[in-house]
Amino acid sequence: MSAARITIDVFSDYVCPFCYLEEPELAALKARFGDALEIRWRAFELRPEPAPTLEPDGDYLHDIWGRAVYPMAEERGMTLRLPRIQPRSRLAHEATAWAKAVDAQRTGEKIDAADTLRSALFRGFFEDSLDLANPAALVAVAADLGLEGESLEKALGDGRYREQVLADQQAARALGIQGVPGLRFSLDGEHAGILEGAQPRRQLLLAVERLLDLMDGPTDG
Repeated sequence: MSAARITIDVFSDYVCPFCYLEEPELAALKARFGDALEIRWRAFELRPEPAPTLEPDGDYLHDIWGRAVYPMAEERGMTLRLPRIQPRSRLAHEATAWAKAVDAQRTGEKIDAADTLRSALFRGFFEDSLDLANPAALVAVAADLGLEGESLEKALGDGRYREQVLADQQAARALGIQGVPGLRFSLDGEHAGILEGAQPRRQLLLAVERLLDLMDGPTDG
């Protein structure tokens, strides 16, 4: 297929463990359906200023991690640790937008800077308590991946991708998405439904297969 007819816009936040836990499920979905499916990760800041951030050692986080995060991580074969900090995530989203621009500029090369950086930021936060609000920390992660750290540092300092991040936030709000990960399915550019929360692989497969059935149309017999 020359162009994807099914698109999933994944509204997510770097401080949401369930967004990180959805990464391998979406990767498996992409591997299953290939070029028929496009997955687009988009920004959704759960606690933008001036909303208060969560208490890192508070009862709420300990409760939800004990009841839901750790069991799901074990089920999906992932390593997560309750971060020691709860930073704001806007700069991390801006860094990912910068990486997407790097991908767009390098036509003909399979760089996947945005995918690589996104995974590294998720892993850094949920395994090593990476400070997502610290520009120097974000630049160091990018440089370790072989990306141009100085370029990212300048982009963050200029706020070059801030409006793009805010536009994603507004798009999610317009769709009525309130929780992340929020998955918006489209078929040939037309809205086809929303799923909220970390979905099991089977649920995602069924959702895409139903859309593929719609593409194929009714059969006789």
